[in-house]
Amino acid sequence: MTRRSLLPLVDAEDFRTLFIEELGWLNPDRSDLTITVNGTKHTLTQVAGYKGLRIWHHAGLPPRKVQRAIDLEVGRESTERLLIFTGPHRQDWRWPRRALLGGANAQLVVHEHLVGLAQPDLERRLQSISIDLDEDVTLVELLQRMRDAFDTVSETASVQAARLMNVLYGELEAAGVPPVSATLTLARLLFLLFGDDTEMWRANMFSRYIENHTTADTLHADLRALFDVVDQPEESRALAPGSPLISFRYINGGLYKNSFDLPPLTSAFRDGLLEASKFDWGLISPAIFGSMFQTVKAKEARRAGGEHYTSEENILKTIGPLFLDEYRARLEAAWDDKRRLTELHNDLGRLRIMDPACGCGNFLIVAYRELRALELDLLKRRRDLDDLDGKTTGRGSRAQGVFDVTDRIKVTLDHFYGIEIEEWPARIAETAMLLVDHLANQAMEEEFGLAPDRLPIRVAPTIKHDNALRNDWAAILPPSDNVIILGNPPFSGRGDRGPQQTADQKLVWGPRYNINLDYVTCWYLRAIQYFGRHAGRWAFVSTNSVCQGEPVATLWSPILDAGWRCRFAHRSFLWESEARGKAAVTVSIVGFDRNKTSPKPVLWTYPPGGKGDGTAVPVTRINPYLIDGPNLLVRKSTRPLSSQMPEASFGSMPNDGGHLLVEANEYTEVASDPVASKYLRRFVGAKELVHNRDRWCLWMVDLDPKDLRKSRILRERVAAVRNHRSSSASPTTSTRQHPPHLFGQLAQPKTSYLAIPRHVSEHRRFYPAARFDADVICGDANFLIPDPDGLALAIVSSSMFMVWQKAIGGRIKSDLRFSKTFTYNTFPLPVLSKRQYAALCSAGTAILTARATHVGWSLARIYESDAIPDNVVAAHLAVDKVLDSTFGRVSLDTEGDRQRALFRAYAALNGQEAFRST
Repeated sequence: MTRRSLLPLVDAEDFRTLFIEELGWLNPDRSDLTITVNGTKHTLTQVAGYKGLRIWHHAGLPPRKVQRAIDLEVGRESTERLLIFTGPHRQDWRWPRRALLGGANAQLVVHEHLVGLAQPDLERRLQSISIDLDEDVTLVELLQRMRDAFDTVSETASVQAARLMNVLYGELEAAGVPPVSATLTLARLLFLLFGDDTEMWRANMFSRYIENHTTADTLHADLRALFDVVDQPEESRALAPGSPLISFRYINGGLYKNSFDLPPLTSAFRDGLLEASKFDWGLISPAIFGSMFQTVKAKEARRAGGEHYTSEENILKTIGPLFLDEYRARLEAAWDDKRRLTELHNDLGRLRIMDPACGCGNFLIVAYRELRALELDLLKRRRDLDDLDGKTTGRGSRAQGVFDVTDRIKVTLDHFYGIEIEEWPARIAETAMLLVDHLANQAMEEEFGLAPDRLPIRVAPTIKHDNALRNDWAAILPPSDNVIILGNPPFSGRGDRGPQQTADQKLVWGPRYNINLDYVTCWYLRAIQYFGRHAGRWAFVSTNSVCQGEPVATLWSPILDAGWRCRFAHRSFLWESEARGKAAVTVSIVGFDRNKTSPKPVLWTYPPGGKGDGTAVPVTRINPYLIDGPNLLVRKSTRPLSSQMPEASFGSMPNDGGHLLVEANEYTEVASDPVASKYLRRFVGAKELVHNRDRWCLWMVDLDPKDLRKSRILRERVAAVRNHRSSSASPTTSTRQHPPHLFGQLAQPKTSYLAIPRHVSEHRRFYPAARFDADVICGDANFLIPDPDGLALAIVSSSMFMVWQKAIGGRIKSDLRFSKTFTYNTFPLPVLSKRQYAALCSAGTAILTARATHVGWSLARIYESDAIPDNVVAAHLAVDKVLDSTFGRVSLDTEGDRQRALFRAYAALNGQEAFRST
């Protein structure tokens, strides 16, 4: 296949050569179609096809509404189709619409080509649907190629739009416009630019006003005047005859309500605005407006607010299983039943959606867009069913006229509510909702020929600028069974919260306040308080801490007690945002309802690290740890539940400013000092443990005071420790509490012990712990367990312990975090017989023997993911065989089997009801 330019063939209307010879499609398989619309006959010729997707050419360029009617009739013949309407100067390419997402803008459905104008986008789209001779492309694959091309158009446009916004904001900043006023100015301009390109008024009316009626010196005053005019009804304006502002329509609804002064603007701002006016803003989905505006806000500022802006993909992960999938399934089930379609439509009209931390409105925008798209499909199906009835009764074809369904729209903007603590994102949310409504109406006009005229704005969303944790949600939207709450509240962990957020959290949680709870949990508690006894549904994007570690019991206890069940969940995955400088964070999405059995809960799991696509599995129930298991809560314990397990503790903390530790380059000097060398001990921190690195310390628990006078090294290092601790403001660091020759905290056992690193990669199959003799000092980056017989090594090295750790333990991002009070002490080890105890100790020791055959290997190398030596794996499996048998005769073939066995054993040991009411 050649790679010559394809556009000359397009301009010459030589579509047969284009598609068959150049793009590898097949010959036509249908004769010409003649379609009558409004008394005029239109002939279409098939020029090519491929596995049911047909390319039709119409030698003429009728109005878009007529094109739509023609397309509907062609759809009877060709479900998958591409129609090309050609005139002497312009062509309209109507790409297949079937299976497009609700977010497809009209501009991404009808592509305009100006004859003789180089349009690389069209050339690239055509190349993307080329078929090589040796390819056997399926129809599904070919349609996906087309949709991929559409997505690329939208993504490229989004990058350009963000750049234009950056330029404009930078010039507003340079002119001294305050940040809130600058952002509100951009929101107002965005509405006008969008209206220019989406038939909200006469095309390019705003851009012509900027070009022809403003100068760099007067632009600030001209914009103020324009903003004031569009906030006034036409009949109330006092404009001079011939004013260029007369043609602008009344845009009420709050966006232009409050006037503010603009200082003189830079000439570069006007240049940037003119450049922006040449861009096609109709290509941009309003769902990305929020993240686009974040290009002017620093990453540090987002972090301070705990904000993480949301991609459409992740929003769909939330709204799909929460409600959208259900309603789409109902539409499919009701496809041939008018009564059921009416019931579904009425239910859609009863829905109320609220995002109590709406930011720039992304969740509300996508939810509204998708529900309007679903309603449009429903109305189209009702039209088709009515049309079938009409053919039976002789009433005629649907292509013969225009259908006014504007009074049948039940999904309306005033059914959507948001709360936002910052003023300017609230304004962006309002603007974007109005624009997505306009796009939805355009899609309706494409199908039915008529759509509501939303100007002046009479129906608008309710977006309240307020602190959602300190106001009454019910005063904004009364609770009912038809309310759905969703969103992405600010996360803010323990180290990220400011004083105001801490005060908010204490207010919401009251006596149950727990410093380890993330700020996002406040929205969980407020949601169940809001609903009271109503059913409803709700789901939030959250840090994965809401289902990991000690805070789970505090958060989930009131949720379960109030009768909510987990309807769906996405386990930990890596968050992707559409904002520049996006924050890297690992999250979970958890949704709730009060249905007992339907629909069946669905759990998404992700590859280690949370990257890649999730796998959805229907499950019996989803418990607080996002596992298919019983609804029980694990609470920390000061002692092991099993009296046979030795107690764990932190290792010894130097707190010495580095002066009691001896690095490799210092070892020779210290070891050559006959006095200091008496106190030299091997030191094992987490890196030394896992990577087999050399480090030492001065361990002077039995120090002879005379030795300080004899050794310069000891004397200088102890003095340095004293200075370090005396300068500390912490009372626990003082020299009086901790003599300067000793570690700050001492925990070294007098027997051999097991050292366990605090943090371990989730990719590890087994926990990399190791035993040491008492003369090797264990640092506080590790936990230690006295282990003279090897029982602790066997337990921690088992698959059951690793599954328990992964199931309930806390994490740092996705890495595992060992806890003595939570993961170790709560491990539900069944009572061991003497024989089982001895067998476990023996199996644990065998792990050390297997490791020893790999001389010089570190634990990191031995336990490298998917590369553990066979004899080491065999040793661990031998431990598993013994330990697994203590859980009774149950299947432990999968991780899920192990999880269920562990939860049952935990419930039995602590007396908790294993299967709480869901």
